Formats: sequence, C-alpha cells, structure tokens
Amino acid sequence: MTGRMRKQRQIGPYTVVTRLDSRNTAPGAAPPEHRFIARSPDGDRTVLVSTPLATTDTQRFMAEAEAARYLVGPWILPTAELAAPGDRPWHARPYRPALPLPTALSVYGGTLPERTVRALGVALAETLAVLHGQQLTHAGICPAAVLLAADGPRRTCYGAVRAAAPDGTPRHEAPGLDAGSLPPEQAAGGRPRPMGDVYALGATLAYAATGHTAPAREELPPTLRSIVPRCLARDPAYRPQLIELIDALADQGAAPADSRTRAEALLVPGWLPAPVVAALAHQSAAVLSAEVQPPPQPRAAAFAVPQPGH
Repeated sequence: MTGRMRKQRQIGPYTVVTRLDSRNTAPGAAPPEHRFIARSPDGDRTVLVSTPLATTDTQRFMAEAEAARYLVGPWILPTAELAAPGDRPWHARPYRPALPLPTALSVYGGTLPERTVRALGVALAETLAVLHGQQLTHAGICPAAVLLAADGPRRTCYGAVRAAAPDGTPRHEAPGLDAGSLPPEQAAGGRPRPMGDVYALGATLAYAATGHTAPAREELPPTLRSIVPRCLARDPAYRPQLIELIDALADQGAAPADSRTRAEALLVPGWLPAPVVAALAHQSAAVLSAEVQPPPQPRAAAFAVPQPGH
C-alpha cells in the first residue's frame, strides 16, 4: 500500500464506484452495453451509467437513450440524463440496488424458483404491453438486460438490436447481442417488431428457469411448459399475445381482488429467494460506503503579476 488512492474512472461528471456487470460474464450473458454504478461530483446522487460497446453505433445508442427518457409504464428504468452533443456517449439512470439476471442465478447457485420466474414474467409482460400500446418495440430484451430489484424487475438496454446493426443487416454474430434471445427475424436483419419482444421474453424466462434460452419442454417448470415454447416459435404468427402470457403465468389467470396489477400481486415479499435479497443488501451497503475522489477541477490560468516600474 502506498497510501495513495487508485485513480478512479470518470464518465461525464460521474465518478465510477464499481461495475454493475462482472468482467467474467459468461458468453451469451453479457449486456449489450457497459454498465457502471457511479456517483455525482457532490456525492449526493448515485446513478447507473451506461456506455456503448466499442462496436456499437454510437449515434443510434444515443438516439435510443434519448427515446428512453420518455418511456412510461411499470418496471421501466428510464434514462434521466445524457451526454452533451459532441461528448463521449453515455447516459444515466437513477440507481437502485439491482442485480442483472445472470448474476442473480450465480448468486442463487442455480436456476430461480418457479414463483420468482412467474412473477418476473408477468411484470415484464405488463411492461411490454404498455410499450406496445405506445407503438414502441423494446428490441433489446435478453437475460442481461433484466435487472432484479427487491420490489420487482427493471428493464434496460432499450434498442440494443437497433444500435447493433441497421435493418437489413444480419445480426447473427453482432457483438453485444445475445444470440439465444434474438428473434430469428431480427437476427436475419428484419425490423424489430412487437412479436419479436415476445420471443425475447420467452427466451429470458427460459434462461431464468433452466439456465439457457432454448430448453427442451420437459426442462421447464410445469406452469411454463405450455407458454414458453410458443413464445420461442420461429414464426411470429404462432407466438402468444401478451395477455395470454400473463394469464398463463398469473394464478390461473385470475385478476387480484384489489386495485393491484397481476404483477404487483405476485411481487410481494418473498418473491426473490433469500440469497438474492442478501446480495442486493450487500451491494447497497458497499455502494453507500464507497469512497470516491471528486473529479479534478480545471486549473486557474496563471497570470504574471506586474512588477513596480514595469
């Protein structure tokens, strides 16, 4: 130890506290953007900052981030701040303790309980229903794009498919895209459409329940066996509507007796297994206790002081 603090990375005005995603994320489980937990210069605000991959279309990345500022609906984590035009691209969202879905499986030591997967599926399907009702397509759902928080999931990585490659360009091997969650029509270069989100959601639920995105029907929990394989149909016409998916995953399709949505009725204490809850608490404590250096202030210009007689 030298007694000197390690130089900390700056992204825009924010000082990075830690990465959200592990550097050793398994192939297929890496997010389509770099994500960091960072703090404001005054130390009062903690944010989740995203930057593009080296291969990302940065203009499209920023365009999608700008569009995400206006998203509304449950379980959405909208963009709150963007880099200024001409600066290196980044965008920020308010921070809340959360784990990417692949990290949650690692923390738990295996696939998630059926109760957790059902609640996750209903919440994500309700969010997609709101987006599709606004004539929007997520075009970025995959396991790493889903964050698990104590009160429910949050979605990130909006428009990842559009940022990775323009329409008409095959995306089979586009860096940053999870091939297992990429709808076949989008992998071939087709324009992202709502039923592609249904495919990606089905793959994400399959991952949460089995550890991979294309399981055999028998590997799935009983409540998923009739619906997830339909989500993964290669032909979009055979995929279920979101209301069918919600009915299949919620309690026999029954709506809650009170004013809660079906997702809210499932996202009650205990919906996340205890090891995941403990990991969220540990992350929160570590972030709160982290010491960060304020960004360096620009030096004032030096002026020569006139001497008497000169």
